[in-house]
Amino acid sequence: MDTTMDIGNHSWLKNLNLDAASIFLLGVTICAFLIPVVLILPPVGLQKSDALIQTHTKAGVEGSKSNLKNQYSAEHAPQTGEPPKVHSLVIYPVKSCKGIELKRSKVFPTGLQFDRIFMFAQLKSPFPVAVDSTDEEKSKHKWEFVTQRQFPRLANVTVDLWLPDEMKLRKQSMKSTEAFVILRFPWKEEGWRGIWSTITAKLARGRAAEPEIEVLLPVDFPSTEDIKERGYTFEDVKIWKETINALNMEKDLPGELQRYLGVSNKLALFRVDPGQLREVYRTAPRKEEAGYQPVTGFQDAFPLHMMNLSSLQAFSSEVPKDDNLKELDVLRFRPNIILSGAEAYDEETWKQIRLKPGSSGFYNDFVFHVSCRTVRCKMPNVDPATGVRHPTEPDKSLRSKRAVDEGAPLSGCLGMQLTPLFDPSLGEDREGWIAVGMTVEVEQRGQHVYIKQ
Repeated sequence: MDTTMDIGNHSWLKNLNLDAASIFLLGVTICAFLIPVVLILPPVGLQKSDALIQTHTKAGVEGSKSNLKNQYSAEHAPQTGEPPKVHSLVIYPVKSCKGIELKRSKVFPTGLQFDRIFMFAQLKSPFPVAVDSTDEEKSKHKWEFVTQRQFPRLANVTVDLWLPDEMKLRKQSMKSTEAFVILRFPWKEEGWRGIWSTITAKLARGRAAEPEIEVLLPVDFPSTEDIKERGYTFEDVKIWKETINALNMEKDLPGELQRYLGVSNKLALFRVDPGQLREVYRTAPRKEEAGYQPVTGFQDAFPLHMMNLSSLQAFSSEVPKDDNLKELDVLRFRPNIILSGAEAYDEETWKQIRLKPGSSGFYNDFVFHVSCRTVRCKMPNVDPATGVRHPTEPDKSLRSKRAVDEGAPLSGCLGMQLTPLFDPSLGEDREGWIAVGMTVEVEQRGQHVYIKQ
């Protein structure tokens, strides 16, 4: 095309007496000016986390400071004259999604604070429901919890916990005690929208960033007014063989999440109702022993799960490795308390332990009833870093090497389930603290026999 002729069609350019070379130079100059501006102030819409950072602080240990980077170090072996210690703490605010590593945590009868307060579920039914279906037919449609066992991409759903920061709030002349959870999952639209979202993500968060969608959730259980206003409903949801009534918050879920996870049924997010917890029996301490009836929310069976790194190392040495499984990350097993310095599998003889201050900086003790072994399902086959499921391991090795409990002779076991015990002087205000660096004193030992649901 004749550039000069094209310029002639635009009178405003003609009046500037610009030739093709001048226009090219002008374009280069404009780009040279705009590119640094875009890099410094990218044209990216604010995310929910960008707003929260003004008044809240994200909970958890930064990846570079994680205690879980050296899981296979020899330092986790027992040391002569030294008791085992708490090496790391992890919570999972949304069941089966990524966890948050902590240095310290409050403990309630339900377990660690903020642990498994949300859970995904799908609506399962044997047949479609018509408008004129009977109540009996409708009752066969049940909400059932979902985990990485069915939908391994849940491992790629990142969970951030934002806690109110008093100093930040003071600067903003604000007051708030409300905490929030933000779910983040990868999502890229097709076509030019996907290209644009990729560019803006990298401009905002760095070269390695990918586009994602955020979902903001309040941590506090909503008031009756909020429940009505937001269209939430109370519904029964099944966890393994038990059913619990909880708050259905599916209104807050974007449709993209269901498509990302690959869920074909209706997907919902449930919030545990503090007034409708599941009572725990089986091998948990009795009410007379604990001073209260043990309870749990969305945990599988017991309030807390404990893992020993020496046991992980010993078991991992027996698991065949390949290109898709080079090392077993302890996070595959979803522990809350991770120990260092204990003999491999010694925890399977513990019946009651006391966590003592050690190097934690705390001055209090905390006692746990060691309730039973953790009987493993196939979920540890999913790599928590990638959301990719291995076809056989470690499930195959668990069943062949770790079928050690006569109560579950066909299943592998790794880890122990805990029930918190509180000082009777606390009355109904049952809470305490535990932290990394606390040492383990074994107060009672004995045999464990698993009792099925």
